[in-house]
Amino acid sequence: MITPQTLLRHELTGLAVSVVKAGNPTYVGVSGRIVDETRNMLAVLTPTGEKKVEKKGTVFLFTLPDGVCAEVEGSALVARPEKRISMRKTR
Repeated sequence: MITPQTLLRHELTGLAVSVVKAGNPTYVGVSGRIVDETRNMLAVLTPTGEKKVEKKGTVFLFTLPDGVCAEVEGSALVARPEKRISMRKTR
């Protein structure tokens, strides 16, 4: 079960996400479902198409499957997804 405390150790693909703060102002307000993840980027499917958002310098608001929202600093997500998921503790 995904909780705000264990979010960093779970697969992010399929989760609803919104960008609430970013170093690049064009990212702010991007929201939709995560369709792909790389070391440095999240691909978000929005109503207007797929947008790639840099993780570093961005604050994300994730909506978990149970409806709980969790705000995450993007720099905590910077890692290859398979490495991040296998980490024992959160940053």
